Amino acid sequence: MGKQMTELLKGTLEGIVLAILSVRPAYGYEITARLREEGFADLAEGTVYALLVRIEQRGLVDVEKVPSEKGPPRKVYTLNAQGRDDLTEFWRTWSFLAERLERLRHDAGHPQEEGT
Repeated sequence: MGKQMTELLKGTLEGIVLAILSVRPAYGYEITARLREEGFADLAEGTVYALLVRIEQRGLVDVEKVPSEKGPPRKVYTLNAQGRDDLTEFWRTWSFLAERLERLRHDAGHPQEEGT
């Protein structure tokens, strides 16, 4: 993963994880697996777990410990109302930035990337 991608991901990973949790509750490994399915193969598992601690501390998710067949109970994260509000704001900000970046790219004479 290049430096620019790493920096952009730092600023957006919370919103991405909240979006994953908006579909259904999940535990840390499921979230990491989903991110990898979406192409974030180089993402360290520890990064996701640290982020989950932060969003739990900020009150964006509800956490339930669920028994596991393999070891200690799993913490299952569920997006709550505050988390949904945060996700709505994330998408609003994302749309604002994406529109302006696309306009700048167009004005600079750079065609849209293939497949986008």
